[in-house]
Amino acid sequence: MDAALPIGVFDSGVGGLTVLRALRASLPHESFVYLGDTARLPYGSKSPGTVARYALQAARLLADRGIKLLVVACNTATAMALPELTVALPALGIAGVIGVIEPGAEAACLASHSGRIAVLGTEGTIRGGAYTRAIFARRPDAEVVGRACPLFVALAEEGWVEGPIPVAVAREYLGTLAAHVDTLVLGCTHFPLLEAAIAAVVGDTVRIVDSAATTAAAVARWLAANGLAAGLGASTTTMLATDGAERFARVGSRFLGVGLEPASIEIVDL
Repeated sequence: MDAALPIGVFDSGVGGLTVLRALRASLPHESFVYLGDTARLPYGSKSPGTVARYALQAARLLADRGIKLLVVACNTATAMALPELTVALPALGIAGVIGVIEPGAEAACLASHSGRIAVLGTEGTIRGGAYTRAIFARRPDAEVVGRACPLFVALAEEGWVEGPIPVAVAREYLGTLAAHVDTLVLGCTHFPLLEAAIAAVVGDTVRIVDSAATTAAAVARWLAANGLAAGLGASTTTMLATDGAERFARVGSRFLGVGLEPASIEIVDL
């Protein structure tokens, strides 16, 4: 496997760009190919079989582009498709796959003193219980509270991440959590954009774990352990989407933290 190959990053839409943002910050010499399946989002309302099929299609497309590692920057796809992706890796010629749930769960267990942990996510992620299972696997004594916060997704995509509106929504969802937990996991790739509003509600006694940042750290460890870290040199980022280059660029710019132009988004068919 050539260490100079890019890392593939897959999400159902633009939310995974927060993971890409963390990856680019932590691994400035690595190149990336990002794929957002914007034609078929949201994944949260789809069956596990459908999500697994979509994820395998995305993995094949990224494998055809030539990648060394696949990062599943989607909580739903991680929960529903990671086993299938892991089995498919040898045939795809990809050296490894990392999802966002395991790194987030591990970081939460390490951060929590009491074992009382809250997981914020979409309805599908909370209902599926993947974070709860991953936390219990590491810390059987944990007490896990799941809280679905669907309006956070809309606020993030509309750019309403500061001021009284997001704080009021966060207070509605989370007003009583601080009294019951000491650690909170942002279990959706949209939620890091609302971290300031969330922190304003839960206070400084609750530690906030960002699954994007913890996934980037897990990728760095994997690259080092497998001798596949890129050497010094110019890095590139290729953006792919399955629909809507203009919206992808407009909304994605907020998630990535840098401006994107529609002309830079390649539309692909899965």
